[in-house]
Amino acid sequence: MSDTALGPLRVLDFSRVLAGPFATMLLADFGANVLKVERPGTGDDTRSWGPPYDASGQATYFQSVNRNKTSVALDLGDPDDLAQARALALAADVVVENFRPGVMDRLGLGPDTLRAANPRLVYCSITGFGSGGGAALPGYDLLIQAVGGLMSITGEPDGEPQKAGVALVDVLAGLFASVGILAALRHRDRTGEGQRVEIDLLSSLLAALVNQGSAYTSGGTVPARMGNRHPSIAPYELVPCADHEIALAVGNDRQFAALCEVIGLPELAGQDRFATNPARVEHRAELRVLLEEQLSRRPAADWAAELSAAGVPAGEVNDIAGAFALAERLGLNPTVELPRPDGTPVRLTRNPIGLSATPARYETAPPADPGQLVLPLPGWD
Repeated sequence: MSDTALGPLRVLDFSRVLAGPFATMLLADFGANVLKVERPGTGDDTRSWGPPYDASGQATYFQSVNRNKTSVALDLGDPDDLAQARALALAADVVVENFRPGVMDRLGLGPDTLRAANPRLVYCSITGFGSGGGAALPGYDLLIQAVGGLMSITGEPDGEPQKAGVALVDVLAGLFASVGILAALRHRDRTGEGQRVEIDLLSSLLAALVNQGSAYTSGGTVPARMGNRHPSIAPYELVPCADHEIALAVGNDRQFAALCEVIGLPELAGQDRFATNPARVEHRAELRVLLEEQLSRRPAADWAAELSAAGVPAGEVNDIAGAFALAERLGLNPTVELPRPDGTPVRLTRNPIGLSATPARYETAPPADPGQLVLPLPGWD
């Protein structure tokens, strides 16, 4: 498609569940022709991951990462289907897969084999722990969060380690995969040569630890769980009000002075123990007592409104419905509706990337069932 950023790029997607499908959906949103290869009959694992289901009976998990794609059902254990998969791979610009290391090589669909026949091919592999010593380890998001350190810094200090409320590492890996694919395509534009892109979930998580990771690598400090508090900023946490908590994210001294003014304690900003952020971090327990005493006198919504008006980052703790409602009120248009073949719509979260000339497109709902291969396929002949 000439009016899209990535048309007419052809992406053959052997991946399933979350990280790979998320990466290929991002490419599809910007015009790539993504053909999803699924198992005959059952399809992607997430087709059966429910509840919840939408009104048509489709699993909402599968829908979240598979819009703008077409689907073909191929049994890679069948010689004829395998031959068709190989033909499609050789016609592709990009192949994405997240099988265990070695599986695609045994099928004759590995990167060395395909790139020998098509040197322009960009081949992206997503694994849990890489293709070396961790090749045999299963790459489930919960496991990665546990062994990768994220759970050790999530939760209350005296409670058990906690996972994030979404499969965050899979999402991060999908984002890294899409960036890697685009970088490889840019290299191909200059040289005519494709390359292999390798993403593993553990490395993705370690890279995403950012300041917590550098606390260890550069500072020799092993971070620990602090609940909703921040290791380097105060106040940066939830504080109870008369009805429920408010989130305070005070990032500098000016914001802290404004906070003190709004809550009726302007003198705190001038005290040595609170005048600078390092001092506030050192005396965070004392500061917490004072904030709770003041904020507990009024509802969270009242404080959030006044603090926001004064330039202090503050807000109520929303549920998912409240989060989408906030985005609507702010004019962010957080959802899109895509038509199904029967005419009924499916409502999904929009792509957050805004491009002025070639914005994301929303053309087709996630495929309702694993498709049947009919050759020639538009854009693949």
